[in-house]
Amino acid sequence: MIHPTALISPKAEIDSGVTIGPYTIIGDQVKIGADAVIGPHVTIDPYVEIGPECHIFQFASIGALPQAIKFEGEETHVKIGRKTIVREFATINRGTGFGGGITEVGEENLLMAYTHIAHDCKTGRGVILANNATLAGHITIEDYVTIGGLTALHQFVRVGKHAYIGGKSAVVKDVPPFVIAAGDRAKLHGLNRVGLKRHGFSDDALAMLKKTYRLIFRIGLTLNEAIERVRAEVGQTPEVDYFLAFIKKSERGMTR
Repeated sequence: MIHPTALISPKAEIDSGVTIGPYTIIGDQVKIGADAVIGPHVTIDPYVEIGPECHIFQFASIGALPQAIKFEGEETHVKIGRKTIVREFATINRGTGFGGGITEVGEENLLMAYTHIAHDCKTGRGVILANNATLAGHITIEDYVTIGGLTALHQFVRVGKHAYIGGKSAVVKDVPPFVIAAGDRAKLHGLNRVGLKRHGFSDDALAMLKKTYRLIFRIGLTLNEAIERVRAEVGQTPEVDYFLAFIKKSERGMTR
């Protein structure tokens, strides 16, 4: 059902079963997948793709021009994965030509009220941003990360899978996977054991990750020394291999 007061560009592609509320504005080159719900007073600017079964609540702004001085009006995009929920007053900006050209929100994300996702950010599956969480440009958030309310992340920060960032934090360096980070500036507070158990991690996997975390971050070794100790004492598992690969790839430095 499309409310008669909604303003929809004839160049938009609206799939079957989409609901669009009153006074919503949908621009050119917008695609909205089947059974999505777009609430009242939503603005969706050009070059936005919204996946099936998404729910965009009132007063959200999707696809506005990036807040980047170097942006020169080039065609860039926003893509939102299926079953993502975008709550009231959330904002998601388009990408930039110099930053890859697309801002991507993964499937089954929950973006609570007043959250902001800036240009060229990418989030994985099952990401939760609590109220007023803010992502600066070029940030990568991997699968099943939760970010607490009133938290700000610096440009180019990466957050690994299954990490949990507490509320009212300031994150200026990469956050490794599987951990809890919190504070201004954010520091590590051990493994995200509750989250990992909820996602089916075994006791053996948790024990190996706990030992890896301790060797990397808690006994004062250099990174190379710590990796050698992990290989000797923990061995190779998919979780440990991913943990180490994420850390070695860091360019901003690692939250500790």
